[in-house]
Amino acid sequence: MNHDDRLGAFEAADLYVVITEALCAGRRALDILEAVLAAGVRLVQLREKELCGRKLYELGMKFRQLTAAAGALLIVNDRLDLALAVEADGVHLGQEDLPVAAARRIAPELLIGASTHSLEEALAAQAAGASYINIGPIFQTGTKPGATPLGPEMIDRIVPHLKIPWTTMGGITTGNLYEVVRRGARHPAVITAVTAASDPGQAARELREIILSGISSLPTRHNVVN
Repeated sequence: MNHDDRLGAFEAADLYVVITEALCAGRRALDILEAVLAAGVRLVQLREKELCGRKLYELGMKFRQLTAAAGALLIVNDRLDLALAVEADGVHLGQEDLPVAAARRIAPELLIGASTHSLEEALAAQAAGASYINIGPIFQTGTKPGATPLGPEMIDRIVPHLKIPWTTMGGITTGNLYEVVRRGARHPAVITAVTAASDPGQAARELREIILSGISSLPTRHNVVN
C-alpha cells in the first residue's frame, strides 16, 4: 500500500491497541495480538523498548505476518529502521526520537505518527509531515508514571487546529473511554486495558463497542479529520 491507502485504512479503523509483552500479564505478545485481531482490531502497534535488534526484528516479522493475514495495520514504536525492515505500515515517534520530517523523507509511503503533549507540539508535528498525532497522556497511567495527565479537555484545545487524523492515549479504560469518544476520538489507543485484561479479546470487543456506538452519534466530518 502507498501512504494514501494506509491512511484510508487508518481512518477506517477504530480501537488502536499497543502491545508490550511486559504488560501482557505473563502472556506472550503474540497471543495477545491473535486475540485482538480475532476481536476485530485493525490497528496495532508493536512497542518493545527493551528487546535487542535481532529479537525485535524476529518479533516484528511475526507481528507483520499475523496483521497482514488479518488485514490490519502494523505500526512500530520508535524504530523506523525496524518498520522498514519488517514492511510495517508505519512508525510512531516520540518527542525524543527521529524528527518527523526526517522520517518522512526516508519513508514517504509509511504512516508517521507523533506523540504530542501540547498544541504547539501537535502543530509542529503536523507541519513536519506527520500522518497522525497522538494526544496524551489524557488520564493517569502506569505506563508513564512521571507524566502529568493532560485531561480530556486538552482534546478540545488541540483538535480544532488539526487537519490530520489523531489518536489519544493514557489511562483509557471502559470506564472513561466515552469521555474521549464524545470529543471526537475515533481511534483511542490503549495498552493495559486490553493487554492486561483477563480476556484480552473480550476487552477489545467491549472497547470497540463503546467507540462504534459513540462515533455513530458524532457530527459528520468536513475539513477536520479525526
